[in-house]
Amino acid sequence: MKNYSLSLFLLLFTISIHAQTDKRLKGIEKQFNSILESTKAPGFAVAIVEGDKVIYAKGFGYSDYENKIPANANTLYAIGSSTKAFTSSLLGLLREDKELSFNDSPRQYVPDLEFFNDEMNNGIIIKDLMRHTTGLPRHDGAWYFFPNKNKDSLAARLKHHEPFTGVRQKWYYNNFGFLLQGVITEKITGKSWEENIEEKFFKPLGMDRSKTMISGMKESSNAAVGYTLDENRNIEKMDYYDISGMSPAGSINSSVNDMTKWLITWINNGKYNDAQIIPENYIKEAMSSQAVVASARPSEELPGVHFANYGYGWFLHSYKGHYMVEHGGNIDGFSASVGFYPSDKLGVVVLTNQNGSAVPRLVRNTVADYMLKVEKTEWAKKHKEDIAKAIEAQEKVNEDKELSNVKNTRPSHAKLDYTGFYENKGYGKFEIKLENDSLVTTLNNKRQYIHHFHYDTFEVIDYSDGKVDSTAIGNSLKVNFKTNEAGDIESLSTSIEPTTDAIVFKRTPNTIELDAETLAKYVGKYDLAGTEIKIYIKNENVLYAFLKGQPEYELVPTAEHKFNLKILDGYKVEFIETDGKITDVKFIQPNGVFKATKKE
Repeated sequence: MKNYSLSLFLLLFTISIHAQTDKRLKGIEKQFNSILESTKAPGFAVAIVEGDKVIYAKGFGYSDYENKIPANANTLYAIGSSTKAFTSSLLGLLREDKELSFNDSPRQYVPDLEFFNDEMNNGIIIKDLMRHTTGLPRHDGAWYFFPNKNKDSLAARLKHHEPFTGVRQKWYYNNFGFLLQGVITEKITGKSWEENIEEKFFKPLGMDRSKTMISGMKESSNAAVGYTLDENRNIEKMDYYDISGMSPAGSINSSVNDMTKWLITWINNGKYNDAQIIPENYIKEAMSSQAVVASARPSEELPGVHFANYGYGWFLHSYKGHYMVEHGGNIDGFSASVGFYPSDKLGVVVLTNQNGSAVPRLVRNTVADYMLKVEKTEWAKKHKEDIAKAIEAQEKVNEDKELSNVKNTRPSHAKLDYTGFYENKGYGKFEIKLENDSLVTTLNNKRQYIHHFHYDTFEVIDYSDGKVDSTAIGNSLKVNFKTNEAGDIESLSTSIEPTTDAIVFKRTPNTIELDAETLAKYVGKYDLAGTEIKIYIKNENVLYAFLKGQPEYELVPTAEHKFNLKILDGYKVEFIETDGKITDVKFIQPNGVFKATKKE
């Protein structure tokens, strides 16, 4: 009841930066407040541009829901993938200066760059990065769960990213293509992507409050806090997500007042205050169809949507017969829409501090209905009806739902055997530990619980407020552990990228530190059916095994008396202690276990 009362109070409180004077917008704030109510968003800000003028800019609700700090047109929000148009525009400037061609290979500017296969290495051009036609699927887990501040290190992961189709065969959204555009810009200019964005766009446009990194947002006054809705549709705070080295794909934080200057530039063929900020020929090309996103005729439900294409960093649609150029943005706790109708000289930016929110779409469409003189849709009412139907459908699903797991099964190994480091070169590395008889790990600096599902399949579940999120059991990301011929857990796989085969993370067992005195117990000669095996120490504190006719093998300690052969998967050594002395050693291999006795 308390939360409900707060949400009603929230609806009544808005703060304005620009007074509403345009008669065409009469009654629109009632619609905005209805959207705030139906979505249960903490707050949002919206600005409208016509020609080269800002005709409306205002905040609704709260930038900080807990402390009831009102949102306004200067409040900073993460704009997520609305950043992409900025990144591609840098390439537009470089092309104008004849520093590159969009038909060049990205490998011409990033010499160490490699893709998954020769077709991609030889066929991908810069234009494919700008319009999502590389043949790669998203592979977003590679940056979201395994962030890295170094752009080159992230780009190196592309060599291991499997495509799902051929080059230019199909459009598919891919953030790494925009990372590469940022890297290309850095290589050509000798400046960071962040410096380029600030020098080429923020400063000349007077976008004084905008930031290229989350650290800048954290240090700013009047910055929004991000939120989501929990399973009961209560407002819940989210931590800021540091997109780190993937910044060219979506790291800008801005206000609607600042973003109006960006929209004015695009609506006026690249000009702002008579200065040519972006080349006019690039502007026209970027907002023209470069790839088909989806091919279909207008539907009965959406008769005004005539096409769905992509330019350079922009989605291209039609809205009730009007050409629309737009790009949304979503990052933890924030959603955005930056769009314009070039034939109508109309631009709209909507920023909200709600995760995966419908607010930007609903507010943008409401503005378009008022400004384009088309038949109005009651978007807030429609959304409320859609949500009610969705909740009812979900409740029905929950009633009929039965977990697909096989009951009364057990893992094949003791929990300790699943611990170790797991790595995929295209994604990253993480460690599974055993703590208080539970398997846990950390992904993107967030603690995760590895919960048994069935057989050797487990779930990765968030910790919430220091506790396991029990509501996620049965609905979380599944990982499947694989055993090798020697009986060890050798890897885990997960369908984190649905368009390709499961992504495999190879396991390296945890190692332990052993001093020279402990290692000395294992040193000696061992007899294996008449063949002598030597165990000795080299390099002060490293144990080796040597069999005549074979190379020497370094032994890596993993537990008491247990070692792995460093360069051979599935091979391990276990020493046997009797009455305080090492008497035997077992060589455990895929083709069997062989025992050797220590010589006196």
